[in-house]
Amino acid sequence: IRFVNSGTEAVMSALRLARAATGRDRIVKCIGCYHGHSDSLLVQAGSGATTFGTPSSPGVPIAVTQNTLLVPFNDLEAAARLFEQSPNDIACFVVEPIAGNMGLIPPVDGYLSGLRALCDRYGALLVFDEVMTGFRVGWGGAQTLYNIRPDITTLGKVIGGGLPIGAYCGSRKLMEMVSPAGSVYQAGTLSGNPLAMAAGLATLEIMQDPSCYNQLETGSSALASGLSRAAAEAGVPLTVNRVGSMLGVFFVRRPETHVQNYTDATACDPRTFAEFFNAMLNGGVYLPPSQYETWFVSTSHSEEVINQTIKVAARALGALTPTPSAEVA
Repeated sequence: IRFVNSGTEAVMSALRLARAATGRDRIVKCIGCYHGHSDSLLVQAGSGATTFGTPSSPGVPIAVTQNTLLVPFNDLEAAARLFEQSPNDIACFVVEPIAGNMGLIPPVDGYLSGLRALCDRYGALLVFDEVMTGFRVGWGGAQTLYNIRPDITTLGKVIGGGLPIGAYCGSRKLMEMVSPAGSVYQAGTLSGNPLAMAAGLATLEIMQDPSCYNQLETGSSALASGLSRAAAEAGVPLTVNRVGSMLGVFFVRRPETHVQNYTDATACDPRTFAEFFNAMLNGGVYLPPSQYETWFVSTSHSEEVINQTIKVAARALGALTPTPSAEVA
């Protein structure tokens, strides 16, 4: 394990290590997945397995993002085609094992194991960005939940109780490539600072109690089912995705629509979400202010809080303005 100051630093450092370990320059990320604001990962969402990224922020050189390849999340065939087209060029495939930055989108069956197999076949490293999922969906993160072992794992502020901290982790062979043991440079004056370490240890000691995860599972399950039930009673097309304590809602255009990637997420109705958000806020519930952000249930959310949230949501959903049929079409 190597400690840094943020999830952005963790992923940036992991990519440098992957490139050094493989002697390759190109990386692959999924459209709609966010891995921090380092230059090579700030690329616009595109379509097609071989789309080269273009900068999505001023100050990011095109020359940097040309080594970043984009594929849709949950599309194993697209990933396979990309590897076939660049069999000797890809250093790593970096992915949120549970996407949380386009709303909450779980991996479909076989997706993560398929990525593991592709990386093994072509000599690339699999990097799990668990900045959001680490210790949130389980004691061992998403990789234990789905029984997939990545080559490198990145973690963020959740491991420090919210204080500035990050980490990247891998095998001894890989991590000994990092200075001062090896020649891959990474440093930071505040990396592993005592305050963040103390907060992280205190958080992990609390979460070692299995009752914490039982409470998270019970509360988030109740919230998800309550939202779905309230939406059905109000006649509002709503898709609720959930994994562990992570939850996402999508105001879909048609009932029973599955949201499995960035295209699905951006086809949802942001106007209705904005109306819902404001109604919830007026009812005393402060949600993430974007349809593309994930909700987190915590151990501070008691059964009473969950039930009250569902009641406020039922009123908010029942008062929504119907989407005109022209918009749906």
